[in-house]
Amino acid sequence: MQIKTILNRVQKFKSFVYGEVRWVEKASIPSLEIEIASRLNSQALCSGCGQKRPGYDTQQERRFEFIPMWGNKVFFVYAPRRVACPKCGIRVERMPWACGKHRLTEAYTWYLADWAKRLSWKEVAEVFRTSWDHVFCSVERAVTWGRANQNFLGIEAIGVDEIAWQRGHRYLTLVYQIDGHCKRLLWVGEQRTVLTLLRFFRWFGKERSQALKFVCSDMWKPYLKVIAKKAGDALNILDRFHIMSHLSKAIDEVRAQEVRDLQEKGYEPVLKKTRWLLLKRPENLTAKQDIKLAELLRYNLKSVRSYLLKEEFQLFWGYISPYWAGVFLDKWCTKTMRSKIEPMKRTARMMRRHQPLLLNWFRAKKQFSSGIVEGFNTKAKLTTRKAYGFRTYHAAEMALYHTLGALPVPKTAHKFF
Repeated sequence: MQIKTILNRVQKFKSFVYGEVRWVEKASIPSLEIEIASRLNSQALCSGCGQKRPGYDTQQERRFEFIPMWGNKVFFVYAPRRVACPKCGIRVERMPWACGKHRLTEAYTWYLADWAKRLSWKEVAEVFRTSWDHVFCSVERAVTWGRANQNFLGIEAIGVDEIAWQRGHRYLTLVYQIDGHCKRLLWVGEQRTVLTLLRFFRWFGKERSQALKFVCSDMWKPYLKVIAKKAGDALNILDRFHIMSHLSKAIDEVRAQEVRDLQEKGYEPVLKKTRWLLLKRPENLTAKQDIKLAELLRYNLKSVRSYLLKEEFQLFWGYISPYWAGVFLDKWCTKTMRSKIEPMKRTARMMRRHQPLLLNWFRAKKQFSSGIVEGFNTKAKLTTRKAYGFRTYHAAEMALYHTLGALPVPKTAHKFF
């Protein structure tokens, strides 16, 4: 089967025909050139309005890179016509295999963009013997098309969180759709301020914001403030993961201080190498750690009392009724405030301040949690690290939308992957 026959089956263009196929002898990389010609008596389409217009003149030949064949580069060679359009003036004709002034064909653009989901952009450029810029432009065009054709109807639950993406406390605010039928990245914003999240709601629109029923977030004040203002009718469910992390940080602080106190007083270092004994859940401990924890619990130490308070708090998540969960939380906070352990008391005061939001998890029938958001955050961090960090926010934004946005792709006559 000849190459022209293959191309006519997988990539046929109306009003255009394939001509001579030639091997380029002196090219640095083995390559093929395939001539394209317009059909006789066919009129060119204006690239502005898309209407058939009379010809004006013909430009010099241009080369458009197509998908490689057998490791060889492939170029379409075509001399584009210019048309005299009464609406748009003198314009270059519309070519169905390329968009605008891009020298990559549309098929090759989507081919590179698809591989960029699986490999780092640098690896894609090396495998297909192209440049990093070509891969980036392909991803950018795929994201632009996908975002323009994405369906944002029926969104009832979102999750809001941030990740650090560069040194110097540079953060990205990420908003995810976490509905049962669809989970994806909705929006990316630079920094984690009030203005950042306000930009999301401005983009999302007032009507869609009012239709939200559930919003998962952590206890970051700028987020809580904006969510209360822009999505006041939705249940704001606090992040269970971050609540438990606050407790773990408090225990770690108590243990570190108590280790120093015991050392200064010359007591036996019973808390040495016990950090993970106090932070891990009992069911995750090894047999050796179980024995060591049992020995540690015999001591009347602040670290041990803090650990017991944390394990007692785990019962909170087992309640069904918001009322009884609130009763338990009140009792636990009172007990913790009387413990005279300052880091734990600080955590109890924080929970009292956010008690209505904590109880929203039960009002939502435990349907939504930030576990989905944390899973997406892990993928987002992996995406930004695959290329060892992006230098610009725009590149990181494109990569995140491309990988996590569940973007649609155009229907094509043939798929090359």
